[in-house]
Amino acid sequence: MAEADPAIRRFYTIQMLRLGGAILVVGAILILTHTVEAPDIVGYLLLLIGLVDFFVVPIVLSRKWSSRAQ
Repeated sequence: MAEADPAIRRFYTIQMLRLGGAILVVGAILILTHTVEAPDIVGYLLLLIGLVDFFVVPIVLSRKWSSRAQ
């Protein structure tokens, strides 16, 4: 079986990280609206981690994995 293109693997890795970040944000919203019983600090931590995971990590990884010479 042929080796998968690294760009495709990287693309899907970034998309899965974004999905994970979105799931963390949804969990944080559920905690902060008291739909799920947990301390508010847990909700705020999940929110912070989820937002960083959704917005910052993909940018950092795409810059690290960029094939352009810098």
